[in-house]
Amino acid sequence: MHDPTQDKPAQVTTEQPDPPRKGAHHRFRARFVSISWHDLAFSIGPIILLCALVVGLGIWVVRPAPPDVIIFSAGPRGSQFWNTAEKYREILARNGVKMELVESDGSLDNLRKLSNPAMHVDVGFVQGGVSQGIDIDHLVSLGSVAYVPLVVFCKSAKMLDQLSDLKGKRIAVGPVGSGTRLLAVTLLKANGVEAGDGTQMFDLGGEDAAQALTDGQVDAIFLMGDSATPPTMFRLARTAGVNALDFKQAQAYSRRYPYLNAIVLPMGVLDFANNIPSVDLHLVAPTAELIARDDLHPALSDLLIDAARQVNGGATVLQQAGQFPAPLPHEFRISDDAERYYTSGKSFLYRTLPFWLASLADRLLVILLPVIVLLIPGMRVVPALYRWRIKSRIYRWYGALITLERGMFEEPTSETERAEMLKRLDEIEESVNHMKMPLAFVDQFYVLREHIGFVKARLSVREGRE
Repeated sequence: MHDPTQDKPAQVTTEQPDPPRKGAHHRFRARFVSISWHDLAFSIGPIILLCALVVGLGIWVVRPAPPDVIIFSAGPRGSQFWNTAEKYREILARNGVKMELVESDGSLDNLRKLSNPAMHVDVGFVQGGVSQGIDIDHLVSLGSVAYVPLVVFCKSAKMLDQLSDLKGKRIAVGPVGSGTRLLAVTLLKANGVEAGDGTQMFDLGGEDAAQALTDGQVDAIFLMGDSATPPTMFRLARTAGVNALDFKQAQAYSRRYPYLNAIVLPMGVLDFANNIPSVDLHLVAPTAELIARDDLHPALSDLLIDAARQVNGGATVLQQAGQFPAPLPHEFRISDDAERYYTSGKSFLYRTLPFWLASLADRLLVILLPVIVLLIPGMRVVPALYRWRIKSRIYRWYGALITLERGMFEEPTSETERAEMLKRLDEIEESVNHMKMPLAFVDQFYVLREHIGFVKARLSVREGRE
């Protein structure tokens, strides 16, 4: 008769291990968990460390939040520079930035304050052509914001067209330290006109110079900036015997002095009815530039240029709408932030969000984007690292087991050596029984235990044969 028990699979002897030897402990203390947080932490650790390094580098490279106070050297109180700066201040205040205005004697004084770190001035208006002898290495231009034309009025029966015609005359060149005087003396010297040999120079400017010309106390006056106000120019243009000098060599001046621009005051633009001026009047004009220290925060740079566009971007008798501000290359290098603004305008964040929120978001993006780029591939690596850590513990015991088995059969062993091998097997089994193992790897854990029992059984069989 067929015995059905014979159809059962053969029993694995390792499931019935020999009774433990004296002194051996085989308590089953393995802990099974859904996730080994310890191994997971070590698997994620390198990714977190790398992200931390990237964040630290980003914080070090990216500038901090823009300051909420900016110091602006504007010029004399009530001057054109001062009034323009006040309009800037109103625009910046709407964006949560406070602008503190500092009085000065004009462009040259503004430049000296900016070049001296101890003055703590961030930005100021500087007329072109006044930087000689001043260290401007740490200063940058945010762009030119307006022409500052030089107008020369002369007591003469006809319109003059060369500065050399003023040799031997009495000339009001502007107050000491003013940009007007600095430019006037420079251009007169280039024409061979210097104090002495009958030529007299007076430190008069503005209304005082205009009155002196009208009264016949001087023969010519140099006006520019606040001294060349429309009322003063209108009055002098209507005065009999007074004519404006026509800079026929304006293009040549602009070639010799890069900070000068050749511009034209169109005929009749001041007074259509009386056709003043009666001809197209050629002038030379430096530009007023928005000069800043090179450590100015990029967000403030954008805000200031945007304010300049609102205040200085309109049409006047000297410029067309949208002509200023502009990154005109003169004495000061254009800042990288200004170049970016003039090329591509404000970023999407600053166009759509309030200034403070856009600034915060901009800095966060610079830091978080590299982190996200690292995390996407990093999250794919973490499971592999996690599996490797779990399996490495199992493989370590397999290595010890294989070494022990090879020593068992490669050469004859004494009874003492076999006892040591059994002791070592007991130690391996005891260590394995205390392992902490995620449930996903339980099958590999039990296979390891079977193989330990298999090696132990082989060693016991060999011991029995001998």
